[in-house]
Amino acid sequence: MVLDFLKVSGDIFSRVISAITYEIIINLNRYYKTMSGKYFAATDQNFRTEIVESDKVALVDFWATWCGPCMMLGPVIDELANDYEGKAVIAKLNVDENPGIAAKYGIRSIPSLLLFKNGQVVDQILGVLPKNQISKKIDELIV
Repeated sequence: MVLDFLKVSGDIFSRVISAITYEIIINLNRYYKTMSGKYFAATDQNFRTEIVESDKVALVDFWATWCGPCMMLGPVIDELANDYEGKAVIAKLNVDENPGIAAKYGIRSIPSLLLFKNGQVVDQILGVLPKNQISKKIDELIV
């Protein structure tokens, strides 16, 4: 009888944790869909004209809503977009909604940041780095 109670309690606990996790993910998705950051929302359709053909250095964050580290990096990208407004293009590309560009640039792990200058990828960052390290890479390309 005690074992049956523990089994039922474990099942309920598992369901509660799953429901809470689901709600957290849904709320994060809502947050990121309604953000009013100054980053550019890159897509398969606008990538060439807005990133590759840009006369500015561009940083592109390849991300997805289900990616925990991507969610951690999101506020940093927002801050960078504010810091570099008018000096560099800071963009985010959702890999689930825009698989063509992600495939073209061989993105297999997210978050991945690509830095472009004169239409060419000149640097890549895999994973989450502090803002100052990302800024340093952008600054080196702007000068």
